[in-house]
Amino acid sequence: MEARTLKVLFVCVRNAARSQMAEAWLNHLQPDLAQAKSAGFEPGILDPNTVQVMKEVGIDISNSPTKGVLDLFSRGERFDRVIGVSDQSADERCPFFPGLTERLFWSFPNPAHFEGTEEEKLDQTRALRDDIKAHIEKWAAEEKKRQAAVATHAQTQAQAEAKTQEAEAKA
Repeated sequence: MEARTLKVLFVCVRNAARSQMAEAWLNHLQPDLAQAKSAGFEPGILDPNTVQVMKEVGIDISNSPTKGVLDLFSRGERFDRVIGVSDQSADERCPFFPGLTERLFWSFPNPAHFEGTEEEKLDQTRALRDDIKAHIEKWAAEEKKRQAAVATHAQTQAQAEAKTQEAEAKA
């Protein structure tokens, strides 16, 4: 039994930084596992520091438009996983999508609230980028284990069913 590609939506407030990074990381690191999209409750303008720090690791998100979560919802898009990547109060605003099997929440700071010099803000955004990447890698490893367990269970069931049918045919 071959695992299908999951559809994953990352949601934050403006779709300007955190969800954009998560979408880019998942699509970059695990294209066979999942197809990621991102959206915000109130789509804003893509954060230039986010664009810069992603470019530093070879991922260009400069042409990625910000998108509204309600636009995806109203178009009837379906997702296997919806992952909130902002604070808890924003996560509570996330709509339920038809066919949704799982909602997750990963709390990340909002880069719009980073303080300090421009270089300090960039350093904070780099740390956020790396934290999001680590979450993606951990989630992907867990998801692969889950899919392997489901596949093993399905194979075991199919074998047991085949043995039962074989025994019934001999009887």
